[in-house]
Amino acid sequence: MVIPQNIIEELIEQAKKDAPDESCGYLLGIPSSEEGQGVVAKESVVTENYWMENIDHSPEHFSFAPKDQFAALRYARSKGLKILANWHSHPASPSRPSQEDLRLANNPTIRYGILSLHEGIHLNSFKILNGEVVDKEVHL
Repeated sequence: MVIPQNIIEELIEQAKKDAPDESCGYLLGIPSSEEGQGVVAKESVVTENYWMENIDHSPEHFSFAPKDQFAALRYARSKGLKILANWHSHPASPSRPSQEDLRLANNPTIRYGILSLHEGIHLNSFKILNGEVVDKEVHL
């Protein structure tokens, strides 16, 4: 999955603003081998960050409001985009899935991005199947 630098910067800014609570949202874009916005992507390309409020307001976990998830899906469809990843920040821990992240990762069609503000800034995304990481991509 390709995440352009301007979107990475947007995620960092958002995560710093929401800290010490976790920040969260969806990464929208064009899936691999699919045409969208006049582009054919060889690998998935993120075109937008769709920020959503962490309704838990917690530094250790996050939840999306269902109404925000439906709004994000409607928005993505209206723009011809797909949800490529669910992402959240780890303000005080590394960029790797926690046990809770692994347990809650129940969509095998998307990636799970984690932006860490702990000991530098790191952004990784993961493919998670049956509670196990099966692929990791380093973005920053």
